[in-house]
Amino acid sequence: MPADLPLDAYSQVVVGVAAELTPKVASLRVPQAGGRSRGGESLGSAVVFTGDGFLLTNAHVVGRSQGGTALFSDGTSASFTVVGSDPLSDLAVVRAGGPTPPPAELGEADQLVVGQLVVAVGSPLGLAGSVTAGVVSAVGRSLPTRSGSAARLVEDVIQTDAALNPGNSGGALADAHSRVVGINTAVAGIGLGLAVPVNATTRRIISALMQHGRVRRAYLGLVSVPAPLPAGLQERFGRPSGLRVAEVVPGGPADHAGLRAGDLLVSAAGRPVQKAQDLQRLMFSEAIGQPLAITVMRNGALVDVIVEPSELVAA
Repeated sequence: MPADLPLDAYSQVVVGVAAELTPKVASLRVPQAGGRSRGGESLGSAVVFTGDGFLLTNAHVVGRSQGGTALFSDGTSASFTVVGSDPLSDLAVVRAGGPTPPPAELGEADQLVVGQLVVAVGSPLGLAGSVTAGVVSAVGRSLPTRSGSAARLVEDVIQTDAALNPGNSGGALADAHSRVVGINTAVAGIGLGLAVPVNATTRRIISALMQHGRVRRAYLGLVSVPAPLPAGLQERFGRPSGLRVAEVVPGGPADHAGLRAGDLLVSAAGRPVQKAQDLQRLMFSEAIGQPLAITVMRNGALVDVIVEPSELVAA
């Protein structure tokens, strides 16, 4: 191909996103035992998302460290401190102690569709400014995470075939308009990468980390899975599914309220529930100790149950 031919439309988009975001994605070097590189240093990436030096990354990148060094593609570097970390969502916020590039724009992952072009920008193996492209392979995936003995699913995880490598964690997953729609979090296999979505729920997590350094969550003590509503309820509520209670934790708030395995959750706090994240979006600090009205289908009848969520304490 002659060098003077114009780029095709696909290449133009990828080149544009790379030019916009590469300066705004840092390579993180985090001192800690058992890191990905020699000398007990963990390598990862982070995205500048405010004009006053806040960067977004993964909780597993910073681990238990209090700080480290951020290196940018223009050769500058700055020390950073960990502002807050939330292992249950695998998100962390750090703040640079020196000048940073202008912030990236955060997008809305809930608007992504399968097949949509996405571009991953990160620092695999500490190599700043690495760019790969692919498509959204699936949305609504679940990523198991753990903090101590507390396990949780990060819901609505984005699956992409954009090539990711160790060190990409904490980097940006962007749409064609250079908006950051996800934070790359895991390499699940060849041709399979996962990213924590940027949406209303994660924005609340980010805000809590910036303000308080941690996220307080409410806890119901149940495990649920999507299940179809009976035909009559589908017509009545105008939606196909609810949440089937698969397990109730003995002694937990749901157990005390009388919820049972097999109950089909229809609504919570007056809002429809069809996916686990519909409940999780309600499980923030303001719900702790407050009555939560849940409507379930049980033995063919609708039953209202009042639950008082407790605070989730990670061991």
